[in-house]
Amino acid sequence: MTNVFIPHRTPVRVYYEDTDFSGLVYHASYLRFMERARTEMLRALGLDQRALLDGAAGAPIFFVVRSMDIDFRRPATMDDLLTVETEALDLGGASLLLEQRVLRQAELLVSAKVTIVCVEAGRARRLPPEVRAKFERLLQI
Repeated sequence: MTNVFIPHRTPVRVYYEDTDFSGLVYHASYLRFMERARTEMLRALGLDQRALLDGAAGAPIFFVVRSMDIDFRRPATMDDLLTVETEALDLGGASLLLEQRVLRQAELLVSAKVTIVCVEAGRARRLPPEVRAKFERLLQI
């Protein structure tokens, strides 16, 4: 049986600053859109990143991107209203594998597989039980 998480959705409006000289969304802007969506997913789970860094789960922890595999399929343009879907695919001891999709209505523009890792004092560490429990609440079997 595969674990499936309910996707989190974050709306994003494309502004002039997100585009390049051609009027299309600059590739690095998608990384910012996905970063915001991951932050909003954590916030929706009740995980305040500032509080975690201040030691709310014991030792000060934070999340870093360990790897990202990204596929740019179609461009977005200024004023587009996009949705970034963030879905957890796998929960490890210290890591979370996510799939993120940037959509314009039902049209897939960008997809990415992202691995984030829990870090304490510069080293990967197991997810604290209360943090892990919040990720597991989304789990459907």
